[in-house]
Amino acid sequence: MNKVSEGTRPDPGMGMRLALDLGPIVVYFAAFTLTGHNIYIATGLFMAVTAVAMIISLVRFGKITPIQIFSAAMVLVLGGLTIWLHKDWIIKVKPTIYYVTVSAVLLWGMVTGKPTLQMVLGQAYPGLTEEGWRLLTRNWAFFFLAMAIANEFVWRNYSTATWLGYKLWGAMPATVIFAACNVPLLMRHGLAADDNKVVLPPEE
Repeated sequence: MNKVSEGTRPDPGMGMRLALDLGPIVVYFAAFTLTGHNIYIATGLFMAVTAVAMIISLVRFGKITPIQIFSAAMVLVLGGLTIWLHKDWIIKVKPTIYYVTVSAVLLWGMVTGKPTLQMVLGQAYPGLTEEGWRLLTRNWAFFFLAMAIANEFVWRNYSTATWLGYKLWGAMPATVIFAACNVPLLMRHGLAADDNKVVLPPEE
């Protein structure tokens, strides 16, 4: 049985992580649909729900990681600029900036020997060897680069409705599937069978 020591709070499980990550995107997509494709109202609601998700993470789990703060700040700043300037491309490029930045941080960690992904995921993978962390970091770094390219392709070539649908039904499932595909690698590098679980880096 897992026990939470006194004075500490549990890490969010995969279901809660998905809810916190996916909730704002679901609201964004629903608001866009229900307002007759008004990207500006939808963006305002997206900003509000993102802020609520951060507050829930802080109150319920007692922490917000730097990368979550970075993502939320981008939503608020770029979302605000989108509404103020009436330029919807600003919020559409947000995932690209996020993915490229996270990928660069992970690659920088590999080059300098800093366990940047391990710092983000904490104790998510107990027993994972240094080589396991290196390979997992490499995989996620290149995955995020691929996601940046995919986001650029979709928003530049398709409608806003298609782009939002891609974020909800394409980007998120792809992230979950990719995380699951890394489990065999983790088990080859020290992850115990009873710790076999899918842990997602913070989503954009």
